[in-house]
Amino acid sequence: MNDVSITIIGAGIVGLAIAQELAEHQENVFIIERNKTFGQETSSRNSEVIHAGIYYPENSLKAKLCVEGRKLLYEFCDTFEIPYNQCGKLIVATCQEEVDYLIELKEKAARNGVEDIRMIETEEIKKLEPEIKAVKALFSPSTGIVDTHKLMKQMETNAVNKGAEFAYHAEVKNIKRIENGYEIKILDADGSYFSFTSDCVINAAGLNADQIARMVGIDDGNLKLTFCKGEYFRINPPKNKLLGRLVYPVPNKNLEGIGIHVTVDLGGMAKLGPDVTWLKNNEYDYSVTHSKIEAFYKSTKRFLPFLNLDDLAPEMAGIRPKLQRQGGPVKDFYINEEKGRGFHGFINLIGIESPGLTSSLAIARHVQQLI
Repeated sequence: MNDVSITIIGAGIVGLAIAQELAEHQENVFIIERNKTFGQETSSRNSEVIHAGIYYPENSLKAKLCVEGRKLLYEFCDTFEIPYNQCGKLIVATCQEEVDYLIELKEKAARNGVEDIRMIETEEIKKLEPEIKAVKALFSPSTGIVDTHKLMKQMETNAVNKGAEFAYHAEVKNIKRIENGYEIKILDADGSYFSFTSDCVINAAGLNADQIARMVGIDDGNLKLTFCKGEYFRINPPKNKLLGRLVYPVPNKNLEGIGIHVTVDLGGMAKLGPDVTWLKNNEYDYSVTHSKIEAFYKSTKRFLPFLNLDDLAPEMAGIRPKLQRQGGPVKDFYINEEKGRGFHGFINLIGIESPGLTSSLAIARHVQQLI
């Protein structure tokens, strides 16, 4: 008999959502996180947007789990009084060519099950956001923003209350397949090593997920992650108050990023970002490049005519764990129980980038079904 039933590697928002879901149904759920607390990487360095499910390829996990997860997330926030603002989002076109792409996006959203998105004209755009410039826009009323920290804290609390145990400052150093499960070797905060056994392992390690897969013996080039950095610049007061909703440009066709856009937070601040910078050596680079300020300004000035260069200031940076390659086609989430590779009870979650936050509760249900 193994020491624990289920080990979850990673306490970002996806790992936390899985932990609270599995603790509802299973005993002996154990979560390992190398950082000092939950959500220290991708989960805390993003736009905090609850996405509607507009952009993703039809029948993909990203589309399905985003649409399902959005509904679950709003219900969760209502149940546990997590602060959010269903402020809505405008995807704006500034020329006819972009209008044509908006039509394509609207059709894609409908195929994905996004029922409330609609095209609006200049007059309605001005009523919603008087200070922006657009000839037409898609309006998504079900898009919103959420307090990610309080959301993650509630998930952690729920998991603990259901009997799950967390080990922070604990880094996985090796995973070995054994007869009835897996032996996991851990480096603890005090520099000591210890090992334990687990029936099932769930790899929700985010930026490190491909390395965890390789530890157990799954060395697949298609599962190699590429780090994609996104930087943000804030809009200084008082001009941050000129916007009340999320405002997005028409996205890149291959969805490397969905364009430098405006997000507002629950405190009324506004920021621009993220951009797209591929990190060739997968370094953990959270610096903000001040010299990019002009590029951010120029890319958004066409739909934010009120902006001046000195209205912007460096804010933060985050890193997306992408299966997609630079210039390559969009890739779906990889969520798989690896018995086909000879690793029964090992579940990989790799390439969980946006809309991972929105999809987190739906991902957790999906993993429960795999188990």
